[in-house]
Amino acid sequence: LPTALGLVEMGAQWIHGPSPGNPVFCLATRYGLLGPEAAREENQQAEVGGHPPLPSMTYGSSGRALSPQAVSEAHDLFDTLLASARAFWGAKEPPVPSVGQYLREEIAWRVPTLGGGEEDARQLRLAVLATCLKLECCISGTHSMDLVALEPFGEYVSLPGLDCTFPGGYSSLPDRMLSALPEGTVLLNKAVRTIRWRGSFREEGDDTRDFPVRVECEDGDAFLADHVIVSVPLGFLKERHQDFFQPPLPEQKAEAIRRLGFGVNNKIFLEFEQPFWEPQQQLLEVVWEDESPLEKASTDLEASWFKKLIGFVVLQPPEQHGHVLCGFIAGKESEYMETLSDTEVLSTMTHVLRTLTGNPHLPAPRSVLRSQWHSAPYTRGSYSYVAVGSSGDDIDVLAQPLPEDPEDPRPLQLLFAGEATHRTFYSTTHGALLSGWREAERLNQLFEAPGPT
Repeated sequence: LPTALGLVEMGAQWIHGPSPGNPVFCLATRYGLLGPEAAREENQQAEVGGHPPLPSMTYGSSGRALSPQAVSEAHDLFDTLLASARAFWGAKEPPVPSVGQYLREEIAWRVPTLGGGEEDARQLRLAVLATCLKLECCISGTHSMDLVALEPFGEYVSLPGLDCTFPGGYSSLPDRMLSALPEGTVLLNKAVRTIRWRGSFREEGDDTRDFPVRVECEDGDAFLADHVIVSVPLGFLKERHQDFFQPPLPEQKAEAIRRLGFGVNNKIFLEFEQPFWEPQQQLLEVVWEDESPLEKASTDLEASWFKKLIGFVVLQPPEQHGHVLCGFIAGKESEYMETLSDTEVLSTMTHVLRTLTGNPHLPAPRSVLRSQWHSAPYTRGSYSYVAVGSSGDDIDVLAQPLPEDPEDPRPLQLLFAGEATHRTFYSTTHGALLSGWREAERLNQLFEAPGPT
Protein backbone atom coordinates (compact mmCIF):
# COMPACT_ATOMS: atom_id res chain seq x y z
CA LEU A 1 0.00 0.00 0.00
CA PRO A 2 1.35 3.48 -0.81
CA THR A 3 2.03 5.82 2.13
CA ALA A 4 2.72 9.53 1.83
CA LEU A 5 6.04 8.88 0.11
CA GLY A 6 6.74 5.23 -0.51
CA LEU A 7 4.91 1.96 -0.37
CA VAL A 8 4.65 -0.53 2.47
CA GLU A 9 4.17 -4.28 2.37
CA MET A 10 1.12 -5.58 4.23
CA GLY A 11 2.18 -9.16 3.51
CA ALA A 12 5.55 -10.65 2.57
CA GLN A 13 8.31 -8.06 2.94
CA TRP A 14 11.69 -9.76 2.59
CA ILE A 15 13.27 -12.35 0.37
CA HIS A 16 14.47 -14.69 3.12
CA GLY A 17 17.90 -16.06 2.24
CA PRO A 18 18.49 -14.35 -1.12
CA SER A 19 20.99 -16.78 -2.66
CA PRO A 20 21.10 -19.13 -5.67
CA GLY A 21 19.02 -21.80 -3.88
CA ASN A 22 16.08 -19.37 -3.54
CA PRO A 23 13.77 -19.33 -6.59
CA VAL A 24 12.22 -15.97 -5.61
CA PHE A 25 15.69 -14.42 -5.56
CA CYS A 26 16.62 -16.05 -8.88
CA LEU A 27 13.47 -14.79 -10.62
CA ALA A 28 13.80 -11.32 -9.08
CA THR A 29 17.39 -11.13 -10.28
CA ARG A 30 16.48 -12.35 -13.75
CA TYR A 31 13.74 -9.70 -14.00
CA GLY A 32 16.08 -6.99 -12.67
CA LEU A 33 13.76 -6.19 -9.74
CA LEU A 34 16.38 -5.93 -6.96
CA GLY A 35 18.71 -3.15 -5.86
CA PRO A 36 22.52 -3.39 -6.26
CA GLU A 37 23.04 -4.44 -2.60
CA ALA A 38 21.11 -7.69 -2.92
CA ALA A 39 23.21 -8.93 -5.81
CA ARG A 40 26.55 -8.61 -3.97
CA GLU A 41 28.33 -11.95 -3.73
CA GLU A 42 29.18 -11.58 -0.01
CA ASN A 43 25.55 -10.77 0.85
CA GLN A 44 24.49 -14.02 -0.79
CA GLN A 45 26.94 -16.00 1.32
CA ALA A 46 26.11 -14.52 4.73
CA GLU A 47 24.83 -17.20 7.14
CA VAL A 48 22.39 -15.48 9.49
CA GLY A 49 20.17 -18.42 10.45
CA GLY A 50 16.95 -16.57 9.67
CA HIS A 51 17.74 -13.59 11.95
CA PRO A 52 19.15 -10.67 9.96
CA PRO A 53 21.64 -8.66 12.05
CA LEU A 54 20.32 -5.08 11.85
CA PRO A 55 22.00 -2.14 13.59
CA SER A 56 19.66 -1.88 16.55
CA MET A 57 18.82 0.00 19.68
CA THR A 58 17.00 -1.61 22.60
CA TYR A 59 14.59 0.42 24.70
CA GLY A 60 13.53 -0.70 28.14
CA SER A 61 10.17 -0.01 29.77
CA SER A 62 11.92 2.17 32.36
CA GLY A 63 12.42 4.69 29.56
CA ARG A 64 16.10 4.17 28.82
CA ALA A 65 18.29 2.56 26.20
CA LEU A 66 19.51 -0.76 27.57
CA SER A 67 23.16 -1.77 27.79
CA PRO A 68 24.19 -3.19 24.38
CA GLN A 69 26.39 -5.69 26.19
CA ALA A 70 23.53 -7.09 28.31
CA VAL A 71 21.30 -7.25 25.22
CA SER A 72 23.83 -9.03 23.03
CA GLU A 73 24.71 -11.49 25.80
CA ALA A 74 21.06 -12.49 26.09
CA HIS A 75 20.65 -12.66 22.29
CA ASP A 76 23.74 -14.83 21.91
CA LEU A 77 22.51 -17.21 24.59
CA PHE A 78 19.09 -17.39 22.92
CA ASP A 79 20.60 -18.07 19.49
CA THR A 80 22.73 -20.86 20.98
CA LEU A 81 19.68 -22.43 22.64
CA LEU A 82 17.63 -22.11 19.46
CA ALA A 83 20.37 -23.87 17.50
CA SER A 84 20.43 -26.67 20.06
CA ALA A 85 16.62 -26.96 19.76
CA ARG A 86 17.09 -27.62 16.03
CA ALA A 87 19.44 -30.50 16.79
CA PHE A 88 16.56 -32.73 18.01
CA TRP A 89 15.35 -33.27 14.45
CA GLY A 90 15.27 -37.02 13.91
CA ALA A 91 15.58 -37.76 17.64
CA LYS A 92 13.60 -40.81 18.76
CA GLU A 93 12.76 -39.32 22.15
CA PRO A 94 12.90 -35.52 22.33
CA PRO A 95 13.22 -34.40 25.99
CA VAL A 96 10.01 -32.30 25.89
CA PRO A 97 7.23 -31.84 23.30
CA SER A 98 7.66 -28.15 22.47
CA VAL A 99 10.37 -25.65 21.55
CA GLY A 100 9.06 -23.27 24.21
CA GLN A 101 9.32 -25.79 27.02
CA TYR A 102 12.81 -26.80 25.91
CA LEU A 103 14.03 -23.17 25.82
CA ARG A 104 12.48 -22.40 29.22
CA GLU A 105 14.11 -25.39 30.89
CA GLU A 106 17.49 -24.49 29.40
CA ILE A 107 17.13 -20.85 30.51
CA ALA A 108 15.98 -21.87 34.03
CA TRP A 109 19.03 -24.08 34.39
CA ARG A 110 21.32 -21.13 33.55
CA VAL A 111 19.56 -18.52 35.74
CA PRO A 112 22.11 -18.61 38.60
CA THR A 113 24.95 -17.60 36.24
CA LEU A 114 23.03 -15.04 34.13
CA GLY A 115 24.53 -11.52 34.35
CA GLY A 116 27.37 -12.81 36.48
CA GLY A 117 24.88 -13.82 39.18
CA GLU A 118 24.05 -10.21 40.09
CA GLU A 119 20.28 -9.76 40.68
CA ASP A 120 19.54 -6.69 38.49
CA ALA A 121 21.80 -7.90 35.68
CA ARG A 122 20.11 -11.30 35.79
CA GLN A 123 16.60 -9.82 35.67
CA LEU A 124 17.56 -7.63 32.71
CA ARG A 125 18.87 -10.61 30.74
CA LEU A 126 15.72 -12.59 31.52
CA ALA A 127 13.65 -9.65 30.24
CA VAL A 128 15.63 -9.57 26.99
CA LEU A 129 15.19 -13.36 26.65
CA ALA A 130 11.42 -12.83 27.01
CA THR A 131 11.60 -10.46 24.00
CA CYS A 132 13.63 -13.06 22.06
CA LEU A 133 10.83 -15.58 22.59
CA LYS A 134 8.24 -13.07 21.30
CA LEU A 135 10.38 -12.45 18.22
CA GLU A 136 10.52 -16.19 17.63
CA CYS A 137 6.69 -16.26 17.88
CA CYS A 138 6.58 -13.68 15.04
CA ILE A 139 9.02 -15.70 12.94
CA SER A 140 7.08 -18.94 13.52
CA GLY A 141 3.69 -17.22 13.22
CA THR A 142 2.46 -18.67 16.52
CA HIS A 143 0.94 -17.46 19.77
CA SER A 144 3.53 -19.26 21.88
CA MET A 145 6.62 -21.36 21.24
CA ASP A 146 4.93 -23.90 23.54
CA LEU A 147 2.72 -24.72 20.53
CA VAL A 148 5.69 -25.43 18.22
CA ALA A 149 6.86 -29.06 18.11
CA LEU A 150 10.48 -29.61 19.18
CA GLU A 151 11.45 -32.71 17.19
CA PRO A 152 10.53 -31.38 13.67
CA PHE A 153 11.74 -27.82 14.42
CA GLY A 154 15.16 -28.44 12.86
CA GLU A 155 13.66 -29.71 9.60
CA TYR A 156 12.90 -26.14 8.48
CA VAL A 157 15.71 -24.90 6.22
CA SER A 158 17.13 -21.35 6.40
CA LEU A 159 18.89 -20.32 3.20
CA PRO A 160 22.08 -18.21 3.31
CA GLY A 161 22.00 -14.54 2.33
CA LEU A 162 21.15 -11.20 3.94
CA ASP A 163 17.37 -10.71 3.68
CA CYS A 164 16.50 -8.05 1.12
CA THR A 165 13.39 -6.24 -0.10
CA PHE A 166 12.00 -5.29 -3.52
CA PRO A 167 12.56 -1.58 -4.26
CA GLY A 168 9.34 -1.63 -6.33
CA GLY A 169 7.38 -3.71 -3.84
CA TYR A 170 6.99 -7.51 -3.61
CA SER A 171 4.10 -7.38 -6.08
CA SER A 172 6.54 -6.35 -8.81
CA LEU A 173 7.48 -10.06 -8.99
CA PRO A 174 4.00 -11.58 -9.57
CA ASP A 175 3.24 -8.64 -11.90
CA ARG A 176 6.21 -9.63 -14.07
CA MET A 177 5.24 -13.31 -13.94
CA LEU A 178 1.65 -12.45 -14.94
CA SER A 179 2.74 -10.25 -17.82
CA ALA A 180 3.93 -13.36 -19.66
CA LEU A 181 0.42 -14.89 -19.62
CA PRO A 182 -2.27 -14.26 -22.23
CA GLU A 183 -4.71 -11.44 -21.39
CA GLY A 184 -7.69 -12.57 -19.31
CA THR A 185 -6.03 -15.77 -18.04
CA VAL A 186 -6.15 -14.67 -14.42
CA LEU A 187 -9.42 -13.67 -12.76
CA LEU A 188 -9.23 -11.67 -9.53
CA ASN A 189 -11.92 -11.01 -6.91
CA LYS A 190 -13.58 -14.25 -7.88
CA ALA A 191 -14.18 -16.00 -4.56
CA VAL A 192 -14.74 -19.75 -4.75
CA ARG A 193 -17.55 -21.23 -2.64
CA THR A 194 -17.23 -24.96 -3.37
CA ILE A 195 -14.98 -27.34 -5.27
CA ARG A 196 -16.93 -30.41 -6.38
CA TRP A 197 -14.73 -33.33 -7.38
CA ARG A 198 -15.18 -37.04 -8.24
CA GLY A 199 -18.13 -35.86 -10.33
CA SER A 200 -19.23 -36.04 -13.93
CA PHE A 201 -19.98 -32.49 -15.04
CA ARG A 202 -20.88 -31.28 -18.55
CA GLU A 203 -20.90 -27.91 -20.26
CA GLU A 204 -24.44 -26.91 -21.25
CA GLY A 205 -25.16 -28.11 -24.76
CA ASP A 206 -22.00 -30.23 -24.97
CA ASP A 207 -22.57 -33.92 -24.38
CA THR A 208 -19.29 -35.05 -25.91
CA ARG A 209 -17.15 -34.67 -22.81
CA ASP A 210 -17.54 -34.63 -19.07
CA PHE A 211 -15.27 -33.26 -16.34
CA PRO A 212 -14.57 -34.64 -12.85
CA VAL A 213 -14.29 -31.20 -11.17
CA ARG A 214 -16.60 -28.20 -10.95
CA VAL A 215 -15.42 -25.03 -9.23
CA GLU A 216 -18.39 -22.95 -8.05
CA CYS A 217 -17.92 -19.26 -7.27
CA GLU A 218 -19.74 -17.08 -4.77
CA ASP A 219 -21.14 -14.99 -7.66
CA GLY A 220 -22.78 -18.07 -9.23
CA ASP A 221 -20.23 -18.65 -11.98
CA ALA A 222 -18.81 -22.14 -12.35
CA PHE A 223 -15.74 -23.61 -14.08
CA LEU A 224 -15.37 -27.22 -15.18
CA ALA A 225 -11.94 -28.84 -15.04
CA ASP A 226 -9.96 -32.04 -15.16
CA HIS A 227 -7.47 -30.68 -12.61
CA VAL A 228 -7.56 -27.94 -9.99
CA ILE A 229 -4.54 -26.71 -8.01
CA VAL A 230 -5.73 -25.51 -4.60
CA SER A 231 -3.36 -23.04 -2.95
CA VAL A 232 -5.58 -21.45 -0.30
CA PRO A 233 -3.99 -20.73 3.11
CA LEU A 234 -4.06 -23.43 5.77
CA GLY A 235 -6.04 -21.06 8.03
CA PHE A 236 -8.88 -21.04 5.48
CA LEU A 237 -8.71 -24.85 5.14
CA LYS A 238 -8.89 -25.27 8.92
CA GLU A 239 -12.08 -23.24 9.05
CA ARG A 240 -13.78 -24.26 5.83
CA HIS A 241 -12.48 -27.53 4.37
CA GLN A 242 -15.61 -29.50 5.38
CA ASP A 243 -17.92 -27.41 3.20
CA PHE A 244 -15.35 -26.18 0.66
CA PHE A 245 -14.80 -29.63 -0.86
CA GLN A 246 -17.67 -31.89 -1.98
CA PRO A 247 -17.27 -34.76 -1.24
CA PRO A 248 -15.24 -33.83 1.87
CA LEU A 249 -11.52 -34.56 1.98
CA PRO A 250 -10.38 -38.01 3.11
CA GLU A 251 -9.90 -38.38 6.87
CA GLN A 252 -6.08 -38.48 6.72
CA LYS A 253 -5.96 -35.14 4.85
CA ALA A 254 -8.51 -33.58 7.25
CA GLU A 255 -6.39 -34.76 10.20
CA ALA A 256 -3.23 -33.16 8.76
CA ILE A 257 -5.12 -29.87 8.33
CA ARG A 258 -6.30 -30.09 11.93
CA ARG A 259 -2.90 -30.97 13.41
CA LEU A 260 -0.61 -28.51 11.63
CA GLY A 261 -0.21 -25.08 13.20
CA PHE A 262 -1.39 -21.80 11.68
CA GLY A 263 -1.09 -18.56 13.62
CA VAL A 264 -0.96 -14.84 13.05
CA ASN A 265 1.83 -12.28 12.76
CA ASN A 266 0.72 -8.71 12.06
CA LYS A 267 2.43 -5.43 11.18
CA ILE A 268 1.70 -2.01 12.61
CA PHE A 269 3.12 0.85 10.52
CA LEU A 270 3.58 4.23 12.19
CA GLU A 271 4.39 7.30 10.11
CA PHE A 272 6.15 10.25 11.79
CA GLU A 273 6.73 13.88 10.79
CA GLN A 274 10.28 13.60 12.13
CA PRO A 275 12.29 10.60 13.34
CA PHE A 276 13.07 10.32 17.07
CA TRP A 277 15.66 7.63 16.25
CA GLU A 278 19.20 8.01 14.89
CA PRO A 279 19.68 7.73 11.10
CA GLN A 280 21.80 4.56 11.34
CA GLN A 281 19.30 2.66 13.51
CA GLN A 282 17.30 0.07 11.61
CA LEU A 283 15.68 -1.84 14.45
CA LEU A 284 14.18 -0.51 17.68
CA GLU A 285 13.79 -3.42 20.07
CA VAL A 286 11.35 -3.33 22.99
CA VAL A 287 12.00 -4.92 26.39
CA TRP A 288 9.57 -4.93 29.31
CA GLU A 289 12.07 -5.05 32.15
CA ASP A 290 9.87 -6.88 34.67
CA GLU A 291 9.20 -9.82 32.33
CA SER A 292 10.80 -13.25 32.36
CA PRO A 293 10.34 -16.26 30.08
CA LEU A 294 9.98 -18.33 33.26
CA GLU A 295 6.79 -16.57 34.35
CA LYS A 296 3.32 -16.80 32.83
CA ALA A 297 2.42 -13.80 30.69
CA SER A 298 -0.73 -11.83 31.51
CA THR A 299 -3.89 -13.13 29.88
CA ASP A 300 -5.60 -9.73 30.21
CA LEU A 301 -5.37 -8.75 26.55
CA GLU A 302 -7.07 -5.41 26.98
CA ALA A 303 -4.54 -4.28 29.57
CA SER A 304 -1.37 -5.67 28.05
CA TRP A 305 -1.76 -6.76 24.40
CA PHE A 306 0.92 -4.25 23.33
CA LYS A 307 3.58 -6.01 25.40
CA LYS A 308 3.68 -8.79 22.79
CA LEU A 309 5.12 -6.26 20.31
CA ILE A 310 8.77 -7.14 19.63
CA GLY A 311 9.79 -3.70 18.43
CA PHE A 312 9.98 -1.77 15.18
CA VAL A 313 11.94 -2.05 11.96
CA VAL A 314 12.80 1.32 10.39
CA LEU A 315 11.72 1.31 6.75
CA GLN A 316 14.71 2.03 4.54
CA PRO A 317 15.57 4.32 2.86
CA PRO A 318 13.72 7.33 4.37
CA GLU A 319 13.97 9.16 1.02
CA GLN A 320 11.60 6.54 -0.32
CA HIS A 321 9.37 5.88 2.69
CA GLY A 322 9.44 8.99 4.83
CA HIS A 323 9.90 8.27 8.56
CA VAL A 324 8.06 5.00 9.01
CA LEU A 325 8.36 2.33 11.71
CA CYS A 326 7.01 -1.17 11.18
CA GLY A 327 6.11 -3.02 14.39
CA PHE A 328 5.57 -6.79 14.57
CA ILE A 329 3.17 -8.59 16.88
CA ALA A 330 2.03 -12.23 16.92
CA GLY A 331 -0.51 -14.48 18.58
CA LYS A 332 -3.67 -13.80 20.58
CA GLU A 333 -2.49 -10.27 21.36
CA SER A 334 -2.18 -9.67 17.63
CA GLU A 335 -5.72 -10.99 17.08
CA TYR A 336 -6.95 -8.64 19.81
CA MET A 337 -5.16 -5.69 18.14
CA GLU A 338 -7.17 -6.40 14.98
CA THR A 339 -10.43 -5.74 16.86
CA LEU A 340 -9.35 -2.23 17.96
CA SER A 341 -9.88 0.95 15.98
CA ASP A 342 -6.99 2.74 14.24
CA THR A 343 -7.35 5.51 16.83
CA GLU A 344 -6.96 3.07 19.72
CA VAL A 345 -3.93 1.41 18.14
CA LEU A 346 -2.32 4.78 17.43
CA SER A 347 -2.83 6.09 20.97
CA THR A 348 -1.55 2.84 22.52
CA MET A 349 1.54 2.92 20.29
CA THR A 350 2.14 6.57 21.23
CA HIS A 351 1.90 5.61 24.92
CA VAL A 352 4.34 2.70 24.39
CA LEU A 353 6.90 4.85 22.56
CA ARG A 354 6.69 7.62 25.19
CA THR A 355 7.26 5.01 27.91
CA LEU A 356 10.23 3.46 26.11
CA THR A 357 11.97 6.70 25.19
CA GLY A 358 11.25 8.26 28.59
CA ASN A 359 9.93 11.29 26.70
CA PRO A 360 6.32 12.10 27.70
CA HIS A 361 6.20 14.78 24.99
CA LEU A 362 7.23 12.56 22.08
CA PRO A 363 5.00 13.64 19.16
CA ALA A 364 2.35 11.08 18.23
CA PRO A 365 2.68 9.35 14.84
CA ARG A 366 0.74 11.21 12.18
CA SER A 367 -0.82 8.02 10.82
CA VAL A 368 -1.16 4.30 11.48
CA LEU A 369 -1.71 1.42 9.08
CA ARG A 370 -1.81 -2.25 10.05
CA SER A 371 -2.38 -5.69 8.68
CA GLN A 372 -5.31 -7.75 9.96
CA TRP A 373 -4.46 -11.22 8.70
CA HIS A 374 -6.56 -13.08 11.25
CA SER A 375 -9.77 -11.23 10.30
CA ALA A 376 -9.16 -11.74 6.58
CA PRO A 377 -11.77 -14.38 5.64
CA TYR A 378 -9.64 -16.17 3.04
CA THR A 379 -6.46 -16.38 5.12
CA ARG A 380 -7.46 -16.39 8.84
CA GLY A 381 -3.84 -15.85 9.90
CA SER A 382 -0.42 -15.50 8.39
CA TYR A 383 1.46 -18.78 7.82
CA SER A 384 1.97 -22.31 9.06
CA TYR A 385 4.22 -23.99 11.62
CA VAL A 386 4.63 -27.59 12.75
CA ALA A 387 2.58 -27.74 15.92
CA VAL A 388 2.97 -30.07 18.90
CA GLY A 389 1.26 -33.32 17.87
CA SER A 390 2.13 -32.92 14.18
CA SER A 391 5.23 -33.51 12.08
CA GLY A 392 6.65 -32.92 8.63
CA ASP A 393 4.72 -36.01 7.54
CA ASP A 394 1.50 -34.00 7.93
CA ILE A 395 2.88 -31.41 5.49
CA ASP A 396 3.48 -34.20 2.96
CA VAL A 397 -0.03 -35.60 3.54
CA LEU A 398 -1.47 -32.12 2.94
CA ALA A 399 0.52 -31.92 -0.32
CA GLN A 400 -0.70 -35.29 -1.68
CA PRO A 401 -3.05 -34.96 -4.66
CA LEU A 402 -6.49 -36.60 -4.80
CA PRO A 403 -7.90 -39.10 -5.58
CA GLU A 404 -5.51 -41.12 -3.43
CA ASP A 405 -5.47 -44.14 -5.77
CA PRO A 406 -2.69 -43.53 -8.36
CA GLU A 407 -4.49 -45.97 -10.72
CA ASP A 408 -7.69 -43.88 -10.69
CA PRO A 409 -8.91 -43.37 -14.28
CA ARG A 410 -9.27 -39.66 -13.53
CA PRO A 411 -6.03 -38.83 -11.69
CA LEU A 412 -4.92 -35.56 -10.08
CA GLN A 413 -8.36 -33.98 -9.77
CA LEU A 414 -7.26 -31.94 -6.75
CA LEU A 415 -3.65 -30.83 -6.34
CA PHE A 416 -2.44 -28.90 -3.31
CA ALA A 417 0.10 -26.08 -3.19
CA GLY A 418 0.97 -23.16 -0.91
CA GLU A 419 3.58 -22.57 1.79
CA ALA A 420 1.97 -25.08 4.18
CA THR A 421 2.62 -27.89 1.69
CA HIS A 422 6.42 -27.43 1.56
CA ARG A 423 8.17 -29.61 4.13
CA THR A 424 11.36 -27.57 4.58
CA PHE A 425 10.38 -24.04 3.45
CA TYR A 426 6.90 -23.69 5.03
CA SER A 427 5.95 -20.10 6.01
CA THR A 428 7.95 -18.56 3.16
CA THR A 429 7.20 -17.10 -0.28
CA HIS A 430 9.91 -19.29 -1.83
CA GLY A 431 8.24 -22.35 -0.29
CA ALA A 432 4.93 -21.27 -1.82
CA LEU A 433 6.51 -20.71 -5.25
CA LEU A 434 8.29 -24.09 -5.23
CA SER A 435 5.08 -25.86 -4.21
CA GLY A 436 3.26 -24.35 -7.20
CA TRP A 437 6.03 -25.44 -9.55
CA ARG A 438 5.93 -28.92 -7.99
CA GLU A 439 2.23 -29.32 -8.76
CA ALA A 440 2.58 -27.87 -12.26
CA GLU A 441 5.35 -30.41 -12.88
CA ARG A 442 3.06 -33.20 -11.64
CA LEU A 443 0.56 -32.22 -14.35
CA ASN A 444 3.33 -31.92 -16.96
CA GLN A 445 4.40 -35.48 -16.16
CA LEU A 446 0.81 -36.68 -16.52
CA PHE A 447 0.31 -34.96 -19.88
CA GLU A 448 3.65 -36.22 -21.19
CA ALA A 449 3.04 -39.80 -20.03
CA PRO A 450 2.54 -42.16 -22.97
CA GLY A 451 -1.11 -43.15 -23.19
CA PRO A 452 -2.32 -46.79 -23.27
CA THR A 453 -1.36 -48.32 -26.62
